[in-house]
Amino acid sequence: MNKITAAITAVGGYVPDYVLTNKELEKLVDTTDDWILTRTGISERRILKGEGKGTSDLCVPVALEICKKRGITPEDIDLLIVATVTPDMTFPATANVVTDKIGAKNAFGFDISAACSGFLYALDTGARFIESGRYKKVMVIGADKMSSIIDYTDRTTCIIFGDGAAGVLLEPNTEGYGLVDSILKSDGHGREYLHMKAGGSVKPASIETVTNREHYVYQEGKMVFKYAVSNMAEAAKDIMNRNHLTADDIAWLVPHQANKRIINATSQYIDLPDAKVMMNIHKYGNTTAGTIPLCLWDYEKQLKKGDNLILAAFGGGFTWGSSYIKWAYDGDKI
Repeated sequence: MNKITAAITAVGGYVPDYVLTNKELEKLVDTTDDWILTRTGISERRILKGEGKGTSDLCVPVALEICKKRGITPEDIDLLIVATVTPDMTFPATANVVTDKIGAKNAFGFDISAACSGFLYALDTGARFIESGRYKKVMVIGADKMSSIIDYTDRTTCIIFGDGAAGVLLEPNTEGYGLVDSILKSDGHGREYLHMKAGGSVKPASIETVTNREHYVYQEGKMVFKYAVSNMAEAAKDIMNRNHLTADDIAWLVPHQANKRIINATSQYIDLPDAKVMMNIHKYGNTTAGTIPLCLWDYEKQLKKGDNLILAAFGGGFTWGSSYIKWAYDGDKI
């Protein structure tokens, strides 16, 4: 019997209608459109507006689009994994909320919290369920409503992040397509440079924590940039070396969209030209767990069956990693 691999058979994505431009941010904090664009590559980002709207509301249209593309119903889904650091609530898992909202009555679900590397962690986890032979349709979604944890008086973070979601359907394949290999890493020492100060069990919410604005993302940009450039690039290089791949073998680098300079450093380290690098940071900013699948969504029609893709990410925690995927279908035929 041929080895079972987890192939991506459909991609879906969703970004909110509201566009927060650099010009609008100029009115909120001491910054300029040119400063933001030069240092990050971001022109605009999407924001989810509306009372009572959460990350699950970003996930629902993603799940429904995937089902429509693949010609299945939500009841066909065996498992839903949502990668997010902005769950609807502490519990239950956002994945469980999504399965209820879309009517995935036969699916179990859970969330994975690995910040900007969340989709890679979730993708690898979902693949293991497929490879076990017991599950046939596993949906993996990366989604974050970052606007819910961003302080719009803090120019070090509010210029970077946006809201969005995207995901994939994983199904068994015996022809070698799908997730071939992953390298996943973490280092808890990095938490001091990128974290949320309050809201967890160490420092529960209180009048004091709210007054001190401790329920927002805290980031030391220079340190995060330093670690991101080295670790994300090294992970991408390592996965290529481990699978005996050269730059000529790679059709696309699919990097986490945190900062254009980090993306450029990663592609240069593995000798890939810009034409082989997926990039949409200018449109969406950093959507955390949503960035990599949003790239797949935006570039789907350019993907060909057999393409070699290298996914790479770095996130708070620290977390980072890279995955090697052999694409399973011609995107322009979907």
